[in-house]
Amino acid sequence: MATQYQGNGKQQNVTKADGTAPGAAAGPVIRTIELSDLRRALRLGWEDFKAVPSHAIILCVIYPVLGLVLARFVHGYSVLPLLFPLAAGFALLGPFAALGLYEMSRRRENGQPATAWDAMDVFRSPSFGAMLGLGTLLLALFVTWIATAQAIYTAVFGYETAANIPDFATRILTTPQGWWLIVAGCGVGFLFALVTLCISVVSFPIMLDRHTGAAEAMVTSLRAAARNPLPMAAWGLIVAMLLVAGSLPFFLGLAVVIPVLGHATWHLYRKVIAPELNPQPLPPRPPRERRPAADFPANLFPWRRKGDA
Repeated sequence: MATQYQGNGKQQNVTKADGTAPGAAAGPVIRTIELSDLRRALRLGWEDFKAVPSHAIILCVIYPVLGLVLARFVHGYSVLPLLFPLAAGFALLGPFAALGLYEMSRRRENGQPATAWDAMDVFRSPSFGAMLGLGTLLLALFVTWIATAQAIYTAVFGYETAANIPDFATRILTTPQGWWLIVAGCGVGFLFALVTLCISVVSFPIMLDRHTGAAEAMVTSLRAAARNPLPMAAWGLIVAMLLVAGSLPFFLGLAVVIPVLGHATWHLYRKVIAPELNPQPLPPRPPRERRPAADFPANLFPWRRKGDA
C-alpha cells in the first residue's frame, strides 16, 4: 500500500515495507501462502484428529445423522430434487459448526487439555456473540441456496415430482433438461460456496483467537482471499471434494472429513494471518461454573436464577 506526503511542493508516494500506511489503523497482517501450505494444514488437521478422534466424532456426529435423516425425509416425501442441494449445503454451515474443533486445535497448540468438554469453552468466548451473528448469516445463505435450487428445478421440470429414485435419476441424467439443471445448479451453487469461502475462511478462527468483531473478521477473510486467490480456490476445491467423498457412504464419512477439515482450517488460519507483534491483552473468559445434575433443566436458563435472587 502506498502513502502520500508533501515534499518539495510535490505529492509523492512512499510504500512501506510492511504494506501499511503510517497512521492508518493496522489490521491483521495477511501472509502470502503456497499450495504446499494447504497440504501442511491438512496434515496438521489429521494429526489433531488422531490425537482426539473420539471427541471430534462426538462433536460432528450430527452431520452423518442429519444426512441420514435428510435422505429418509427426501425419500419418504418425494422431494428428491433437494437431496443433493441439502448435502452440498453442509459446506455453507461447516465453518460455524466447526467452532469446537477450532477450540480444540487452539488448546492443543497452547499445550492445554483438548477434550470434548474443553471444546465447549467456545461458548464462553467474549466473541461468541459475533460468531453467532456470522453463523446466522451462513444459515441465511444456506436457506437461500435451498430455495434457489428448488426454483431452478421447478423452472426446468415444473411441479411434477419423480415417482421413485430410478425415475428421478433417469430424468436428471438422460435428458437435455436434466443436464441443463446440473450445469445451472452447480454454477449457482459454486457462487454460494465462493461467497461463503471468502467471508469465512479465517473469520471464525480469528474471532476465537483475537476476539474481533464479525465485520472485522469478514473483512480480514476477504483480504486473505484476495491476497491468495489461487491457494484459496484450491482450498475450496479440496473442501468440496472431501465433502463429496465423505457423503458417498451414507454421509458417514463426514464424521472423519468434517473434523479433519475443521482442524486444518485452524492451521490454515495460523499460516495466513501473521502473529501480532504487540498483542493487546484479551478479556479473560468467565470461569466455568460446574452445576449439579439435579439442577437440570434450570441450568439451561441461568438468567432466571439471577432474576429470582
